[in-house]
Amino acid sequence: MSSEESQTLSSSSAVEPPQHEQSKKAAKKEATKQEKLRRRQESATLASAAQSISFEEDPLAANYGDVPLPELQSKVDSRVWIAVSALTEELKNESVVVHGRAQTIRPCGKNITFLVIREKGFTVQCVVTTKPDVVSHQMVKYAADLNSESIVDIEGIVSVPTVPITGATQQVEVQVQKLHCVSRARTPLPINIEDAARSEADIEKDGEKREKLVRIYQHTRLNNRVLEIRTPANNQGIFRIQSQVGNIFRQFLLSEDFVEIHTPKLIAGSSEGGAAVFRLDYKGRPACLAQSPQLHKQMAICGDFGRVFEIGPVFRAEDSDTHRHLCEFTGLDVEMEIRHYFEVMDVVDRLFVTMFDTLNKNCSKELEAVGRQYPFEPLKYLPQTLRLTFEEGIQMLKDSGVDVDPFGDLNTVAERKLGQLVLEKYGTEFYILHRYPLAVRPFYTMPCYDNPAYSNSFDVFLRGEEIISGGQRVHVPEFLAERAQACGIDVQTISTYIDSFKYGAPPHGGFGAGLERVVMLFCNLDNIRKTSLFPRDPTRLVP
Repeated sequence: MSSEESQTLSSSSAVEPPQHEQSKKAAKKEATKQEKLRRRQESATLASAAQSISFEEDPLAANYGDVPLPELQSKVDSRVWIAVSALTEELKNESVVVHGRAQTIRPCGKNITFLVIREKGFTVQCVVTTKPDVVSHQMVKYAADLNSESIVDIEGIVSVPTVPITGATQQVEVQVQKLHCVSRARTPLPINIEDAARSEADIEKDGEKREKLVRIYQHTRLNNRVLEIRTPANNQGIFRIQSQVGNIFRQFLLSEDFVEIHTPKLIAGSSEGGAAVFRLDYKGRPACLAQSPQLHKQMAICGDFGRVFEIGPVFRAEDSDTHRHLCEFTGLDVEMEIRHYFEVMDVVDRLFVTMFDTLNKNCSKELEAVGRQYPFEPLKYLPQTLRLTFEEGIQMLKDSGVDVDPFGDLNTVAERKLGQLVLEKYGTEFYILHRYPLAVRPFYTMPCYDNPAYSNSFDVFLRGEEIISGGQRVHVPEFLAERAQACGIDVQTISTYIDSFKYGAPPHGGFGAGLERVVMLFCNLDNIRKTSLFPRDPTRLVP
């Protein structure tokens, strides 16, 4: 053996211990690990047994605990429940039963635990404190061990504290006598509701104090949407305002003799033209998800409905991952017989001014809830909506130094700039721009009688962004087929639509708006995903 080989062997022996020594160490390590595990399990078993014994020995055990499943299977409960929002000083010394989420749990020693219970955005402080024959030490401990966001039922007596309550909306307390958990929230929560409810201004202000509050980004919020929508801005604000927008839209149109219809969302061909369409297999035949109810609401007019509207889902295969685009949204659509397309703009004017007036009048609490997290200025609009022609809008942009194509569509930058100019000149953030170039409108749009380069169409803008598109439709079947072909649409795929105009079709027009975009811009939010309950965009299909 050479000296080099001897040195290598010696070095190798120093690094690698014999196999039996390795096995011995591994066995010892495993034995230590198993002993630690055994001790932990033994401690947990003893603790569980001790807790079980203490609960069994507690003569007041019936006053608290987790509600067993049989009790939750629609068993009749004769108790009278009161909403947290109804807990006022007038109920002092009254016995009440409330239901809600344990938003905050704050134990203060062995004898008292404070709970803040939340229901529909309203909160009340509940006090669990030891009291002979009513509340035991074990019950106080049970309250302290509840998980945040668990759902509980509480019975107790209303009291009025001598100092104002800052941590709850209601200025009374409930002295708890019975406490039962209906559903335990698992811990840890993926996001904290208190963190999700903070405004950006609060986070930045506390950051200056070096306290570093948690900032939850949009992706994380959307991944945990079921928790995020529990925040006041969402639960008590955005989605209640959205509900009112839909309700006002429906009630106004019904009062103007419109009929609500429901059209199919599975169709044979593209309803708007272009590539932004979801294609699918329909029993071996090609089909699409409707980009709008456009074709069928026009067919309803041909069926002599006179005036129709629909509130329903709309699908767009958008590649634009922007702040204002979704692949699925709720459409607010209208179609009506007309003599002039200005009649459609008249409806838009009255409808949306009524909507804004009603929201400001009836949704002050909801708007306030949104404003606390997402501060915004109230919308500026006129009693009679401003109307400008597309050419007038282009001229305003040119006069301000913006280079824009007079026969092209407005891009986002131009829309915002024009909105700024309109606000400065006319004092409104809501206006109508009509007589759009025909080249940028859908195939079914009617050209202007005096200049075929323009069309009897319009867009409506809110805070510098487009929210409504509408106009007069082509109702002459031969001309409609010609326009479809010019826009690259296979006429065969919309043959039933074109055929519906062959048996006498009245002149008609209409418009469509996106519910989520209306709410986003009315509340001046920065992203449409905030106004979609479970948004679908180019990258998101869950939750």
